[in-house]
Amino acid sequence: QVQLVESGGGLVQAGGSLRLSCAASGSIVSINAMSWYRQAPGKQRELVATISSGSITNYADSVKGRFTISRDNAKNTVYLQMNSLSPEDTAVYYCNADATSRGSNVYIRSDYWGQGTQVTVSS
Repeated sequence: QVQLVESGGGLVQAGGSLRLSCAASGSIVSINAMSWYRQAPGKQRELVATISSGSITNYADSVKGRFTISRDNAKNTVYLQMNSLSPEDTAVYYCNADATSRGSNVYIRSDYWGQGTQVTVSS
C-alpha cells in the first residue's frame, strides 16, 4: 500500500504563489513518475505536470513557465510550485504516483492518488 498526502492548498490572490506538497508513505519499494493533476468544476481532470524518476519534467501548456514540479526522492515527496496564479488555476489538485509497493512475497506496481487539495485563486 502507498498513501499520498497532499498539503499546501488554499486561497490565494491572483498573481500570488502557492507550493503544493505530496508525500508518499507506506510499503514503498520505488516510485517512478509522479504527477500533478487538477480538476475544475464541470471540467475533466487534466494533467498539470509530471516528473520522472530521473527528474525529467513535462508541463501542460497552460502552466508552463509558471509552475515548477520537483521531487525529493529521499523523502518520497513531489512538489508543485505555482507562481503567477490566476483564477483559471482554481481547481482541486491531485497528486499521482506510479509506485511499486511490497506485499507478501510480491512487489506490485500501480498508480496511486492523493485525496486532492483545493486551490482557489481570487480575482
